[in-house]
Amino acid sequence: MLSRRSFILNSSMAAAAALLVPSFACVASDKKSVGLQLYSLRDELPKDLKGTIAKVAKAGFKEVETYGFSIKDQFWGLTPAEFKKLLDENGLTAPSGHYGLGSYLTDGNTEELKAAIAAAKVLGSEYVTIPWLDESIRKSADDYKKIAVKINEAGKLAKEAGIRLAYHNHNFEFEKQGDTTGYEILLKGTDKNLVDFELDLYWVVRSGNDPIKLFKENPGRFTMWHVKDMDKANPALNAEVGTGSINFKPIFADAKLSGMKHFFVEHETNYKPNPIDSVTASCAYIKKEII
Repeated sequence: MLSRRSFILNSSMAAAAALLVPSFACVASDKKSVGLQLYSLRDELPKDLKGTIAKVAKAGFKEVETYGFSIKDQFWGLTPAEFKKLLDENGLTAPSGHYGLGSYLTDGNTEELKAAIAAAKVLGSEYVTIPWLDESIRKSADDYKKIAVKINEAGKLAKEAGIRLAYHNHNFEFEKQGDTTGYEILLKGTDKNLVDFELDLYWVVRSGNDPIKLFKENPGRFTMWHVKDMDKANPALNAEVGTGSINFKPIFADAKLSGMKHFFVEHETNYKPNPIDSVTASCAYIKKEII
């Protein structure tokens, strides 16, 4: 039997050790679920929505990012409530969605924006994400400054509804606009209290930039990532995560610096042998080798 003195001594040593050894509970709580941008399965979804969503869950994903919502067709013919039910049935959540806000960004019409926010609320999403800028509205630095103003205004509307607004990049934002880039203008011209950024790691690397450098220069702003690899032979093509030329391990090591809360596998080209098998392989690699 332990004496009271031994018990206290052992307890003190255990407490001291706990200060030196990272808590496994804390480590586990920081572990992210693997998400999928559904655009990866854009050919399959319209043909068999329910079957494809079931395959996404079976592949090991826990989160999805939507795309393609419209006021007319909603989510492939399902209302937001019906689509949420489908996700619930498959153990999936949708923390973010890509919503085409072209009319808002072009002429300030808020109909699409308000519909997107309403749909995101029904899905229980945290983010409405702008996926693309039409070439006609991004020809100069002044254009990007005007876009930043509109994104801030959209961020205010979203915040009032309890939603965050985010912006997803491609590579064109990194083109020079005088002595700056469109991406720098958007980062500096948007209010961090209103606007987050979803960093597409493939497009950052493809444009010749370093994601970790962006993290260091703009800590906390990249609350979401797109994770897709770059084919070693042809950079214009994607590859299953872990088989391409992007080293994701040091990027994920700086996830906290970036502010990352969610990440989504995306695969747009060069599927081997087919889209669902490609995203399944990417999910498996991330779970085994990265997180």
